[in-house]
Amino acid sequence: MRQGDWLAMMVGVVMVGLIGCGQEAPKTSAPAAPSKSATDSAGQAVVDSIKAPLDKSRAVEGTLEKAAGKTADTVKDATQ
Repeated sequence: MRQGDWLAMMVGVVMVGLIGCGQEAPKTSAPAAPSKSATDSAGQAVVDSIKAPLDKSRAVEGTLEKAAGKTADTVKDATQ
């Protein structure tokens, strides 16, 4: 290969590289946002998972308050 051919080929490779690097990357579409109903149902599931134990603890608290009241009445009656 002659020196002139080699130089022309290298210039061509450099030009292709520069042109290729200057192009923008293809734009990809953004992932679809979840639907409002899916978001609402997921949010409601989280609320329910927190609410259920709280409701149970409130029921236990009510039971304990009643038991404490009965115990206090029993002690009060015994001391009178």
